[in-house]
Amino acid sequence: MHERIVVDRDGPLLTVTLDRPERHNAMVPSMWTALARLGADLPTDVRVVVLRGSGASFSSGLDRALLTPGGVPGERDLHLQASGGEQQLVDEIGSYQKGFSVWRECPAITVAAVHGHAIGAGFQLALACDLRIVADDVQLAMRETSLGLVPDLAGTHPLVRLVGYSRALEICLTGRAVGAREAVDCGLASLSVPLAELDEATRDLADAVLANPPAAVLELKRLLRAAESSTPEQQQYAERTTQARLLAAMADRR
Repeated sequence: MHERIVVDRDGPLLTVTLDRPERHNAMVPSMWTALARLGADLPTDVRVVVLRGSGASFSSGLDRALLTPGGVPGERDLHLQASGGEQQLVDEIGSYQKGFSVWRECPAITVAAVHGHAIGAGFQLALACDLRIVADDVQLAMRETSLGLVPDLAGTHPLVRLVGYSRALEICLTGRAVGAREAVDCGLASLSVPLAELDEATRDLADAVLANPPAAVLELKRLLRAAESSTPEQQQYAERTTQARLLAAMADRR
């Protein structure tokens, strides 16, 4: 995997921990590439994936040293990449986005357990998950615009979908922090808990998912994801065909 990502398996539950606590889990491109590989190669019997961060924060986002000449030793030099032309950068960013989008696209239910700072790329990684639980110390923020940039790691679609265009624009333009209570109130998080209870609450949620029949959970994720872009008629068709498939499978087992 990656020296800064720890993966633990407990039966059908996989826990992925960003492990760079001395830098508040600031991320570099090789971590995004590793996340993309992990999500793409997820074993079929993994039903829940928890993404979390070690230390004081979920992730402070992009390691800002990447934006300086020379960048981070051992990582792709973004300044050098930029000098190669716009299309080269488009392709490069596209490969990084896969480390985020894969968590919405994979069959497993993905849960972000978020505490401390989740800024920029960290916020977008949390947004990539199906569900988010936040600790009461959480600070969610998009700071890209203050750097002359925009969020580009697959986070703008889920942000607008969850909170609406106007609030998403305000959050990105101001770069302000969204705390736990606001995150729950506006739909960015399902639940807020005291920091000391975050791991337990996350495990309780994972266990609740795992208590359901696997086929129903898989079909439900597909069905609700399709609802984001379907017409009412298309979604009704998806509902009845999905239900018929599950009922037929039940009949075959009897």
